[in-house]
Formats: sequence, structure tokens, C-alpha cells
Amino acid sequence: MTDMLTAPGHAVSAVPTSRAARWALAGGVVAGPLFLVVGLVQGFVRDGFGFTRNAISQLALGEAGWIQTSSFLLTGALLLAGAVGLRRALRGGPGGTWGPALVAVFGVSFWAAAAFPADAGAGFPAGAPTATEMSGHGAAHMFAGMIGYLALCAAFVVLARPLAARGLRGCAIASRVVPVAVLAGFMASAASVLAFTIGAGLGLLWLSVLTTRLAGAPAAR
Repeated sequence: MTDMLTAPGHAVSAVPTSRAARWALAGGVVAGPLFLVVGLVQGFVRDGFGFTRNAISQLALGEAGWIQTSSFLLTGALLLAGAVGLRRALRGGPGGTWGPALVAVFGVSFWAAAAFPADAGAGFPAGAPTATEMSGHGAAHMFAGMIGYLALCAAFVVLARPLAARGLRGCAIASRVVPVAVLAGFMASAASVLAFTIGAGLGLLWLSVLTTRLAGAPAAR
């Protein structure tokens, strides 16, 4: 169901208000913060893990690795739900096709990351030898992350259009700037794992903010 409001000179079409649409959009809102909270908690309590040395993906290794693997799978499902919600919210408007599709690609990349775990290294898991060369599953993990975050950055640029159409011009500008910061973090990963983590986390949090704003702001027509 979609509500129509009339204002002087133009009509305003609100986002879908069906229960299914609201739940789908909620998935996109909570996915990033949930993934980061699970990763941060584990990072502080698991032996041998350090945020300046290790990537959150490595938490999928070791005896308690099932927690992070489950987090990858759940986050992927929530992101796909969010993509469906965005598709319904933006149907017929700017960014309504490619924006949600790119978010869906990002979601699938989390499932790929769960299927192909990262390599051990930099002292984690505790006592595990550091690999002298990247394994096949480690390479697949990195490739999935690269494709996923490139898709996310592209989604931010595409979704700047519906943000602007809803009068959220500040958010639209930020949606074009955030990808630069995310990619900068990735480029700095060779020198600082923490920079990579911050860049990846920024992307997840901005997707949550972006979804919240698109869900709550009507589009002027």
C-alpha cells in the first residue's frame, strides 16, 4: 500500500507501508551495525586477535569461527532483504533498479565470504602458522570482498539521486563522498589493517543511514 499526499503544486508519494516492505527495509538498516557489533565483541575477547593486525574476516577461523561465519550469512540475508525493500521503496523512480541490484550484490558477497574463509595470519588464530602464500579460498574471499564493496560504492553513487529527489541534498552529497573514503581505506590496507576495517565499517554504517533516510522521506513528484 502506498499513501498519496497532496501539497500545493505537487504530489508526494510515500514509500510502501506494507508490513513486508517495512520488514525488508529494516533488514538493510540493521545489517551493518549488527555485523560490526558481532565483530567488535569477538575481536576484544578472542585470544590472539588485534584490530591493528587482523581483519574481522579472520574471526571465522578457529574453534569459535562459526560465530563469524553465521554473522556473514545473517548479514548477507539482511542485506538482500534490504535490497528488496529499497526496490519497493524506489519503484519507478531514479535509482530504483540499479541501486537495489548493487546492494544485492553486496549482500551475496557476504555469503561468498562465509563459503571461502580468509587465511590465518598475523598471530590469529592463536598458535596457527602464518601462510607463506595465499590459498585458493583466501583469494576467493578477498575477491568476494572486493566485488562486494565496489558494488556498494557504486550503489551509494546511484542512490544519491533518489536522496536528492527527496530533498535530502546533504545526504546525497555524502553518498558521493563516502565511497572515496571507503576505497581509501581499502587502498591503505597494505599499510594498515585498521584503515581497511574503518573503511569497510564506514560503508556498512552509511548503507544503514541511507536506507533509513530513503525509507522515511517521501519523493516529490
